[in-house]
Amino acid sequence: MTKIPELLAPAGSLSMLRTAFDFGADAIYAGQPRYSLRVRNNDFGKMETLKEGIDTAHALGKKFYLVSNLLPHGGKTRTYIKDMDPVVALKPDAMIMSDPGLIMMAREAWPDMPIHLSVQANTVNGASAKFWRSVGISRVILSRELSFDEIEEVRQDCPEMELEVFVHGALCIAYSGRCLLSGYMSHRDSNQGACTNACRWDYKVKPGQQNTSGDVVLLQEARRPDDLMPMEEDEHGTYIMNSKDLRAIEHIERLTKMGVDSFKIEGRTKSPYYVSRTCQSYRTAIDDAVAGRPMNMSLIGNLEGLANRGYTDGFYERHHDKEYQLYMRGHSLSGRSLYVGETLEIDEASGRVKVDVKNRFSIGDKLEIIEPEGNQDMVLDAMWNLKDEPIDVAPGSGHFVWIKLPLKSKHAFIARYTQEPAPVEASSCSNC
Repeated sequence: MTKIPELLAPAGSLSMLRTAFDFGADAIYAGQPRYSLRVRNNDFGKMETLKEGIDTAHALGKKFYLVSNLLPHGGKTRTYIKDMDPVVALKPDAMIMSDPGLIMMAREAWPDMPIHLSVQANTVNGASAKFWRSVGISRVILSRELSFDEIEEVRQDCPEMELEVFVHGALCIAYSGRCLLSGYMSHRDSNQGACTNACRWDYKVKPGQQNTSGDVVLLQEARRPDDLMPMEEDEHGTYIMNSKDLRAIEHIERLTKMGVDSFKIEGRTKSPYYVSRTCQSYRTAIDDAVAGRPMNMSLIGNLEGLANRGYTDGFYERHHDKEYQLYMRGHSLSGRSLYVGETLEIDEASGRVKVDVKNRFSIGDKLEIIEPEGNQDMVLDAMWNLKDEPIDVAPGSGHFVWIKLPLKSKHAFIARYTQEPAPVEASSCSNC
């Protein structure tokens, strides 16, 4: 019988945590700002919030992994055990770490705490996996730069190690996240948790003066027009460019058969809507793969509804053409549908649902209602404001409206179709 891989989702807040579990995640990962590589949009810096998150996960029979994966300078190593001791006492299911020094300290202070090796440690071969196993690591999160064949080699070389891979989310223009561009451009070090996503800013090319090596090209960032940065190029090209976002849902079956233990979604700074969409889609793909069913190709369309910079399957398959790099666009796309609202409460007497509006929608729009129990479509034919007055348009963020929805649960997300969904044909391709 095929082993059921874990679906691991990001959480920057309790709302994201609950949404991830509602929509099929088996575990979430979250971190405290001081020792995690995400200091933004993170509610778990408060001990009471962290405790509530861990307790909520355990009450549902789910897991909570605590991210502690920064590459610390000396000052943070001296405060680490004292700061983290009360956090570990809350009993997260594992700690995600990358620095060998902190790992050594953690093994000595909390010998019973499982440790997962962060992608920041850049594990790319079976020998490294064996080494980390020998020092007490129970799971390795493999570098994003590995192909299918290389992942399978690691699996065969170290069968006793749990393996985790990223399947969805932003890709760094760096070796599995070890990037200096943010620190160079904005003096915020990504390796200390303060990444500004400088690789995704809007750059324009300006001519510069010639030097002994030839023409100099200068980059101008849109928000810093007077700060021109020389762009150097070697025989491989230049690397200050955007990447498309990772989407590997079409490879879940192959990775499942390979024996990967956990599929990870990136995005702790994103929204509950993002978590609902990705968890729902990847949960279905995993369940289908385990059951031997062909992939449901409509799942790709569901993910197209998320804001994205175009999709790539990253390094899983080698020798993609240039279309898999993204040189011309730094802004996000949402090609199939647009997130427009989140339900807040149901008025049982009238059958109406109160909606927190996120983007504009109108009478006559075709909406998709996204719920853990399954999604459904409807055409909106009536809407009221908070004064109970009929209205035609929900203007956008900051507004609240009442509409009638065929809800199966109290909490749902609403998307407006921007394109009519294409008909889907079943496929039995195992490597689609």
